[in-house]
Amino acid sequence: MEVLRPQLITIDGRNYRKNPIQEKIYQHEEDDEDFYQDPMEYADEPCDAYEVEQTPQGFRSTVSAPNLLYKHIVGKRGDTRKKIEMETKTSISIPKPGQDGEIVITGQHRNGVISARTRIDVLLDTFRRKQPFTHFLAFFLNETEVQEGFLKFQEEVLEKCCMDRGVDSSIFQNPKKLHLTIGMLVLLSEQEIQQTCEMLQRCKEEFINDISGGKPLEVEMAGIEYMNDDPGMVDVLYAKVHMKDGSNRLQELVDRVLERFQASGLIVKEWNSVKLHATVMNTLFRKDPNAEGRYNLYTADGKYIFKERESFDGRNILKLFENFYFGSLKLNSIHISQRFTVDSFGNYASCGQIDFS
Repeated sequence: MEVLRPQLITIDGRNYRKNPIQEKIYQHEEDDEDFYQDPMEYADEPCDAYEVEQTPQGFRSTVSAPNLLYKHIVGKRGDTRKKIEMETKTSISIPKPGQDGEIVITGQHRNGVISARTRIDVLLDTFRRKQPFTHFLAFFLNETEVQEGFLKFQEEVLEKCCMDRGVDSSIFQNPKKLHLTIGMLVLLSEQEIQQTCEMLQRCKEEFINDISGGKPLEVEMAGIEYMNDDPGMVDVLYAKVHMKDGSNRLQELVDRVLERFQASGLIVKEWNSVKLHATVMNTLFRKDPNAEGRYNLYTADGKYIFKERESFDGRNILKLFENFYFGSLKLNSIHISQRFTVDSFGNYASCGQIDFS
């Protein structure tokens, strides 16, 4: 990271510089839990965005956070909490592991409480970004016509291109799981799932109804494309999805949903626009039928997983099936789908949804 161009983290509408967090190694540690020391330097400043309550003993502020993240505020042997308490002259109360509740910051001085709150929010944001994605916003593309079209595509590819390097039945998507992803989410509690449902409902009321006209979006799934820049070494092949009437309404709708969720902090900003695609072949499926693309890269404690994959030669597939027609369908719902979990129909389990009509 460049010292003069540090990463910025936006919390409650304000920007903070983020300096590296280094992990201290303790020898002969009995506890294998992944706690972290906090050697961050902060540019503390009063922040009116935080709600600070004055009490007879001084000042008080509370932080709501999933209990999964508490350990990162505590740190190894409590070192992170002690360091924040000492440098901000505050006391920080954190619920015990496995218990829900609020982190409570108290102190004699308002600026000290705000400083501690800022540091805790930066830590929470940092370690939330290291959590594996748990859910995603998506349209389901598993209507009968499209599933049948996909199975026909699979059959013809295996018939005509089975001799091409790396092409076999193991790398095709499960037709019941065909979907169109809008954005990936890290939801670590029932409360956060409920917040996501409420945000989706607000999107519907504020702009989705206007774009959709209160009706399903009629789309076609047709044509294929690949993710990387070498058609001879493909890892992901996808089908394109577009509006039947040739309009840009689907793209406008998903981009505005993405923008709204990024602004709220529920989705980390990586892209300014949604790439509309439905994965039909993925080399990660070769060894793990339940793999889920590039989003399967971190463990629950934020450690990177290297996924070895064998690409396939997609040149003949792209030539023979460039304009393959999978079918048409009506998009009427956006789902909050849970990764690695399926419903009774074999589709991703939905934790909530909005309907256009």
